[in-house]
Amino acid sequence: MFIGDVVGSPGREGLTATMPLLRAEHKPDLIIVNGENAAGGVGITEQTAEEIFAAGAQVITLGNHAYRQREAFGFLNADERVVRPLNHSPESPGRGWTIVEAGGMRVAVVNLSGAVQLQVDRNPFAAIDELLEEMDGRADAVFVDFHAEVTSEKVAMGWHLDGRVAAVCGTHTHVPTADPRILPGGTAHITDVGMTGSRDGVLGVKRAGALESLRTGLPVRFETAGEDVWVMGCLIEVRDDGLSTRIEQILLPTA
Repeated sequence: MFIGDVVGSPGREGLTATMPLLRAEHKPDLIIVNGENAAGGVGITEQTAEEIFAAGAQVITLGNHAYRQREAFGFLNADERVVRPLNHSPESPGRGWTIVEAGGMRVAVVNLSGAVQLQVDRNPFAAIDELLEEMDGRADAVFVDFHAEVTSEKVAMGWHLDGRVAAVCGTHTHVPTADPRILPGGTAHITDVGMTGSRDGVLGVKRAGALESLRTGLPVRFETAGEDVWVMGCLIEVRDDGLSTRIEQILLPTA
């Protein structure tokens, strides 16, 4: 089970409230959650990460806001259950991938950032190719959270990795796309799984601030929206050979 960008305390609370139902219904072997907006809508802290782990996550992925909370730098270095984009600078806090045991398999969870309209240190296509060669049998299946801005780059990454990884799931735009599918080589792909946060605002923030920013072009301090919270993500079924047979969207209101 992969859950999309958790936005602020409404997202964390919605995740906590909904996870018992999702776990009981689907019985996932592994739960991965993108938490890059968990702390007030930007970044993550040790405390907000612990809330996500307490809800049932085994791995947390991040994105372009990975370093917005400086207090988290030591935590990112210390906790191997949290991964930031692989193609950020190797000198940045944290790591770009981890391996966990789940369902009798060694599952590598990789976080990548898109290069189009986002700042990265390395091309994501080259970075993942190098990592897959480096792993060379250390994992039975590979899951990729591709945190990217544009749909073309996300779709292209799916085709680039088809037949080599179990899944490529897009995050970052907070809007779920209607294209989950198993690619011909056996890789599950969706352009964006959406967010876990309020649909009452604009991408999880209060709409008044977002509208003011868009109307005036001036800087506005965004506040996290709290009404009509949904949990969004996907379920992926992986075969023993590390490729996938099914992908299903999760679009679940929390109230």
